[in-house]
Amino acid sequence: MDWPIGVALLLGLIFCGVPIAFAMAGVGLVGVASIIGWTPTLSLIGQTYFDGGRSYTLSVVPLFLLMGNLVVQSGVAAELFKAANAWLGHRKGGLAMATIVACGGFSSVCGSSLATTATMARIALPEMRRFGYSDRLASSSIASGGTLGILIPPSVILVIYGILTQQNIGMLFLAGLLPGLVGIVFYIFAVRLSLVMYKEELAVQPKLPLIERFRALKGVFWALALFVFVLGGIYVGAFTATEAAGMGAGGAFLLTAARGRLTLRDTLATLFDTAKTTAVMFFILFGALFFLNYVNFSGLTTDLREWINLLGVGPYQVIFSIVIIYLILGCLLESLSMVTLTVPIFFPIVVGLGFDPIWFGIFVVIATELSYITPPIGMNIFVMRSVAPEVPIERIYAGVVPFVAVDIVRLALLIFVPGLALIIPQSM
Repeated sequence: MDWPIGVALLLGLIFCGVPIAFAMAGVGLVGVASIIGWTPTLSLIGQTYFDGGRSYTLSVVPLFLLMGNLVVQSGVAAELFKAANAWLGHRKGGLAMATIVACGGFSSVCGSSLATTATMARIALPEMRRFGYSDRLASSSIASGGTLGILIPPSVILVIYGILTQQNIGMLFLAGLLPGLVGIVFYIFAVRLSLVMYKEELAVQPKLPLIERFRALKGVFWALALFVFVLGGIYVGAFTATEAAGMGAGGAFLLTAARGRLTLRDTLATLFDTAKTTAVMFFILFGALFFLNYVNFSGLTTDLREWINLLGVGPYQVIFSIVIIYLILGCLLESLSMVTLTVPIFFPIVVGLGFDPIWFGIFVVIATELSYITPPIGMNIFVMRSVAPEVPIERIYAGVVPFVAVDIVRLALLIFVPGLALIIPQSM
């Protein structure tokens, strides 16, 4: 089966509602069988799933998921919001800015965009409403801040990218740190931009004495210490990313116990949710890995590379074309599906053009972040709606416009200043 037929069949199955894990595995199975025959294909698919299931490297996924779920259970998000509000609440739009900073801090020990959005929505939305913030600004700042969960390490999407492309996961984590901090700064600017665009008049809180602001940091000390411990251990070479995941999960367990949140019922629910999410992600990942065999056998990447050479376009024109493709796919697919679908095709082409594979991982994640807040399928926006169903979805979409704009600027900055992602991993 020629690759244009295979790709068309895959997209057709996805848009017809077939789960992407089964669509990729099914197309890969038929495609590879049409090239090498059914007997070796069935042996290959069995080996792919078996090797994936017993992979030591893949244990990083459930361990980081468990770490994030335990941090959610610990209730540390409320302390992060309280600390950020103590430092920013006296500014115009300060509560929305504090929400962005708290989302960034929570992402650093959670790693899940959806969990960050859901948790911060329950904490920050009532407080912003109390001070007269419009639902448009309040909900959009929470939904946008939640996107930081897939970039600021530990990021499960970066783990998936590392597995698909055989890149060092620890290096990817370190590469995501500085762009993640830039994202927080840009989102704070987007809050101010939103105030100007929609002419909102907001009440501000009185400025707290300096001693009170430092006291507010006390509640987040151990969560920040856990983040520094995990990332610092990777940076200095004390342990690998997989070992860091185990250490992080153990640290999150102790943090939850120290805060008195380690009840049997909640812990069993956390373990069940971790196992369920891991199973879903593994099915998608294994389907993508087998589809990658079809990509290689069919010569898809070779044909695309030759086509690019015939067109005579430069490397940056290819990158900007990929940005457009991600913006379109972001309107139709969620992040994990986008990454598993596109990375096997784009990665060899981009690396062949001379771009750094670690840099491309951060590029993919930032481009994917947009899918969480772009219509019509912005997963963070739907999570926000589930927490606050009374907020019209069109108001949330209107509110995220400034945040989408600054994300596009951040993506352009990453393209023209690749050192933004590479300076920390290259210093190891």
